[in-house]
Amino acid sequence: MNWEQIVGQENLKKLLRDSIASNRVSHAQLFIGKEGYGTLPLAMAFAKEIFRKENEHSSAKVEHLNHLDLHFSFPVFKEKSSGLSDNFLESFREMILANPYSNNEDWTKILESENKQLTIYADEVDELNKKFALKSFEGGSKILIVWQADKMNVSAANKFLKFLEEPPKDTLIILTAENIDFILPTILSRTQLVEIPRIEDPDIENFLKNNYKIEEEKLKETVFQAQGDWNIAQKILLSENGDTEFEELFVMWVREAFQVKKKPEFLKNIVFWGRNIAGWNREKQKSFLDYCSEMFRLALLQNYGNETLVYKKIDSGGFKWESFSRFIHGANIEAILTEISDADYHLERNANSKLVWTDLGIKLSRYIHKTP
Repeated sequence: MNWEQIVGQENLKKLLRDSIASNRVSHAQLFIGKEGYGTLPLAMAFAKEIFRKENEHSSAKVEHLNHLDLHFSFPVFKEKSSGLSDNFLESFREMILANPYSNNEDWTKILESENKQLTIYADEVDELNKKFALKSFEGGSKILIVWQADKMNVSAANKFLKFLEEPPKDTLIILTAENIDFILPTILSRTQLVEIPRIEDPDIENFLKNNYKIEEEKLKETVFQAQGDWNIAQKILLSENGDTEFEELFVMWVREAFQVKKKPEFLKNIVFWGRNIAGWNREKQKSFLDYCSEMFRLALLQNYGNETLVYKKIDSGGFKWESFSRFIHGANIEAILTEISDADYHLERNANSKLVWTDLGIKLSRYIHKTP
């Protein structure tokens, strides 16, 4: 991964390059930020720059992920009682080479593991100890990138802590994660934190203009929807159907919620609605929550006359966007968004998803009828 291939993040790129040039590279660093912000691309470019300083020729191998001293560890599911990243390395390489901004949902789809919890297991750390006990193949540093380090289970985290405290000679460890809440405090205390902010809108806009043929209206819509996430921006460009599935389920939810006040028997439809969504993998459920939050915010803007900021509306299936928007106002928007945020929190902590969605679905029927 080359620095110029990374969307935006110019200040951070300069900071990372300067730390290498001045020999101020910590042996263990934690890159925190959403995958779509460039967390893994920055880690890979950082690793390549370190290798380049040591050996200009060998550093080019990082671009194809075949540098023998660059190792990856990432969450997988157990296969025949084995939970090693190496079992899925080829699939991981293909995904990252195609899109280094890929997230956990993308990885889950590739592994066809929607109903499985992807984890970094203790035997993975045992394998890392064996690998890093060997000498460097290129005669310089050995670098480990742990993608989604927050997916380590407790046993793996405790073993990894020992690896972190006493790393083999000339070893650099780069952890990436979206959330520090699920990382052991003792691991946090032994890493240098590098926070990856969202990509600035002008950077996404310029990258789109320079690399894609895109109409101005579509350009503005993509930048708005991406919310600083290049992975989302790419999916918007590649998807012809857009958020069709999410849109249909959102409309279904809203319509059932309106009916419940007059006909309580419609509650059972909301229960079935929730059960359907609960069958998705966790990342897709969380993505739908993000979609719902955004649609409610846009409806609020529509209701309050800020139509120029409403970059997306629902106008399919006879859904009346303007009529719906009049029901979203200052008296209920905070409660609605809080409930969605709480649902996200509970899903992140592996709560019963059927209960989470049923509860959320029913609560909307209460808030949507609240008067200003």
